Amino acid sequence: MAETLRMVVAVIGNVASVSLYAAPTVTFKRVIRKKSTEEFSCMPYIIALLNCLLFTWYGLPVVSNKWENLPLVTVNGVGILFELSYVLIYIWFSTPKGKVKVAMTAVPVLIVFCVIAIVSAFVFPDHRHRKLLVGSIGLGVSIAMYGSPLVVMKKVIQTKSVEFMPLPLSFCSFLASVLWLTYGLLIRDIFVAVCTSITNI
Repeated sequence: MAETLRMVVAVIGNVASVSLYAAPTVTFKRVIRKKSTEEFSCMPYIIALLNCLLFTWYGLPVVSNKWENLPLVTVNGVGILFELSYVLIYIWFSTPKGKVKVAMTAVPVLIVFCVIAIVSAFVFPDHRHRKLLVGSIGLGVSIAMYGSPLVVMKKVIQTKSVEFMPLPLSFCSFLASVLWLTYGLLIRDIFVAVCTSITNI
């Protein structure tokens, strides 16, 4: 019964999170249509990409024990595809100055992830320490990701318009947050409970 409940929550959490990852497609359709990134910031998508990379890595058998965190791998794997697509579209349609700014942020982020992956795989001898390392860093990234929408909030206040912060995105964030918090508590994994719920708020 408990296993079935965990699986149901994980599946619904996956659906809610994929909806969350897909929500910015409206924004990027506008970017493509107007051939301009306008006032949109790429920072939330770069942080989200790092978060997805970290939690995909966290869920793989290299860090976790066997496939105990398979739902993390599936949903964050999809998240990587979405977030990478958004970053690439942003780079394509941004100004030359904007391209440099994004590259100067995205490249170090990818290097940091590679270093974390190498250290966790080859320096730490067991799953417990690997999960502690990757989960702790994931917590920090989740907090940064939670803070990155404040850039958007500033824009909403300045323009007195919610077009930069759509309701479907906020709703999907809340739903995914509650589901992943529940799943993390059910499997007794503090990093899944705290990090993924913070990320999706």
